[in-house]
This record gives sequence, C-alpha cells and structure tokens, in this order.
Amino acid sequence: MLQDALSIQNVSHNFGRFEALKNVSLTVPRGSFTALLGINGAGKTTLFSLVTRLYDNASGRIEVAGHDLRRAPGAALARLGVVFQSRSLDTDLTVAQNLAYHAALHGISRREAMTRATEVMAMVGLSDRLQAKVSALSGGQQRRAEIARALIHRPEILLLDEATVGLDVKSRAEVVELTRDLTRSGVSALWATHIMDEIRPEDGLVILHKGQVLADGSAQDITAGGDLTRTFLRLTGENT
Repeated sequence: MLQDALSIQNVSHNFGRFEALKNVSLTVPRGSFTALLGINGAGKTTLFSLVTRLYDNASGRIEVAGHDLRRAPGAALARLGVVFQSRSLDTDLTVAQNLAYHAALHGISRREAMTRATEVMAMVGLSDRLQAKVSALSGGQQRRAEIARALIHRPEILLLDEATVGLDVKSRAEVVELTRDLTRSGVSALWATHIMDEIRPEDGLVILHKGQVLADGSAQDITAGGDLTRTFLRLTGENT
C-alpha cells in the first residue's frame, strides 16, 4: 500500500506562550490537490515552516512520502518541493541560472540540470522563457517559474503557500489550474490559501483556524454541497 504524500499527526507548535498550532493532523493523498484554507494568522505558514524544517517539530509526527521528517530529514526533504508566499527567484539572473543553482543544491549535475530545466519549463508552459531574465517576466510567469524550480528535483509533493498573492485574476486562475494539472500527472499538492474561489467541490479541504483543524475531507462533503463561504463562517465564527 502506497504511503500518503504527506502525513501530519498531532503536531503542535508554540512561540513562547502563544500556541500557534494545536494538535494538528492532516494527510495529503498521492496525486491529490488538497487545499489548506484559513485566514491570515490561522497557522498555515507555521505549519509549512515545520514541514520544511525551518522550524523543528517538538511534538507529533510528520512524514513525507513515508519518510519521517525528524528521523530521515534528507530523504523527506528530497521528496518535497516548495513555493513560498514571498518571491524568491533572483531577478538579476535568468530563469535557467536560477534553476541550475537550485538543482545544484540537490546534487544534480549541470548537464542534468539543463535537461531537467527544459522539462519543467515545458510543464509550466514557459519553454520560450528559459533564457529570459526573471525581471523580464510578468508576475504570473514568475510564479510559474518558481513552480518549475520546485519541480526540478522531481519531488512527490508540492507545498504552495498563498502562491497567488499579488497576481491579477487571470494569472491567479492560471497558476491554480497549472497546479491542478500537475496533480493529474502524479504530483501531489498542498495549496494554502485564504481565497474561497480557488477551491473546487472535488478538492480535498482542510480548514485551519487559530491553529486548529476544524474540518478535513472533500470540499463537497464539508459544505454538504452548499456554499463554502457560509460553511467557513459557520465553523470559524468569523464575521464578514
């Protein structure tokens, strides 16, 4: 039986006396698009920081493709691709140079890196922009190039933290659809967002609020076929 792409079990995290995450558990099945929905301050970025080992999880268990993050961090992180909320490409370099640098961090040779760069840029629909400077790309293209970079070491799961922040409506829709297309080809995705209309009824959905998981299942089941915004407000007690 295949392991889930990501398994988080009973994870808590404190900043001093502030409990940012409270006994959080969730799974991302292989090949799935799972949305992590929460308003700012819900704990989404803290959770991503634990999964990427920017923070150490002192409680609970995190597994990436069956590899325990604390016991085998190298094996776990090798199967993880990340797109953080803040832009992280070097705008003074070409896309190819950015991808080559990231590939080198994963021990990929320069020749193999160029082969893979061509491959992943085709996957994100930017084959003709490989040699362009990042500064010459639009915001949406830069995000897609960041997804290409996250794919270059052929991870099993992508973490995307508010990946559409700052994009116009068209670019936002393109980035969401691109990520869904990738899951159809076998890559799993955990998509952190606060934007309701980025979520479809068939998506996996985890609602995170004030560090706690309030719902976990398919979006359709959680909403009982109704409106996601109303369901979210009912579960969280938040006002519009």
